[in-house]
Amino acid sequence: MQFEQAYSQWQGKRLTQEEAATILGVCARTFRRYIDRYEDDGLDGLLDKRLGQVSQHHAAVDEVMALEALYRERYDSWNVKHFHERYQTHHNGGRSYTWVKQQLQRSGLVKAGKRRGPHRQRRERKPLEGMMIHQDASTHAWVPNQMWDLIVTMDDATSELYSAFFVEEEGTWSSLQGVGDTLRAKGLFSSFYSDRGSHYWHTPEAGGKVDKANPTQFGRAMQELGIGMIAAYSPEARGRSERMFGTLQGRLPNELALHKITNMAVANRFLREEFLPQFNQRFMVEAAEQGSAFVPLLNTRLDDILCLKSERTVGNDNCVKYRGKLLQIPKTTGRCHYAKATVWVHEYQDQRMGVFHGPRLLGKYDSQGNIEQSNVEIEKKQAAKG
Repeated sequence: MQFEQAYSQWQGKRLTQEEAATILGVCARTFRRYIDRYEDDGLDGLLDKRLGQVSQHHAAVDEVMALEALYRERYDSWNVKHFHERYQTHHNGGRSYTWVKQQLQRSGLVKAGKRRGPHRQRRERKPLEGMMIHQDASTHAWVPNQMWDLIVTMDDATSELYSAFFVEEEGTWSSLQGVGDTLRAKGLFSSFYSDRGSHYWHTPEAGGKVDKANPTQFGRAMQELGIGMIAAYSPEARGRSERMFGTLQGRLPNELALHKITNMAVANRFLREEFLPQFNQRFMVEAAEQGSAFVPLLNTRLDDILCLKSERTVGNDNCVKYRGKLLQIPKTTGRCHYAKATVWVHEYQDQRMGVFHGPRLLGKYDSQGNIEQSNVEIEKKQAAKG
């Protein structure tokens, strides 16, 4: 009816073609096409011929059902991106990611994602690898009915994961282990970025500023290595780590399930030997600048830095009390006794210990406090090597 009114007014020369087209919300060229079709076939000529016709690209019902069955039976709970990659590489799938996503959403097998939040300013990556290292943990049901913590240490410039492993609960030892893996693989880095967890920082007031003058055991180790620590004050500030964990949570549980892995030791071996190399190849990016900010470790004694250190005073019997144990200092060369001397006890991750007087190692002890090596034995070994 609207076209007939515009057409009759154009026929009566009360409107130009451009004015009649404006009324219909089309351009003058389209209006002229409408005129030709109307004069040839009447109002039926104005109908869209595509209505009611099946698209040439329409998938067969059998293909759609096969896709849904494949997802439901073998890849249930996989995210669409991960499923689409396997659909193409392992099942000869030729459909696009968008088509697969829409079919799975229509069938109710996959929920539509939430709308993105407000726009935030993205922090640019560091230009060189080794300038900033991120470390964070994610508590998640990585395997059915078990909540593990995944500790990830990654490079800000490239998103390469240098270390990733499962533990029952994150803490000082897991953080030191992640840093140790990175140091041994790449060397010393410039800065370390993390949340304000109590093993990273002392925070006098909940939610307040960290106390940089009172380092934790982890902070003390970073100071000894000359690595600067940076505290994040919001989840958004750790956006790169958060996005990485989102990707890991969408893929890693599926891969563990596919390989029927439920044991933590086996999962860590799978992470180290199979998953991480493939994951880095898929997701790491090139740094903005060529070169590296990593510095070689040289002769740095990492085990005596990445440990727990406690100051003690030696008793008159040349024993040191530590965590309910008595560590007997053996006779050494160059000094009659260490009574009343101030020493440092180093506790290592395997619960072994060492007692130091300044830089000098006086003895090594097992987890029960029994002497394993005396200073004399250690010096003889060092002299033999020299």
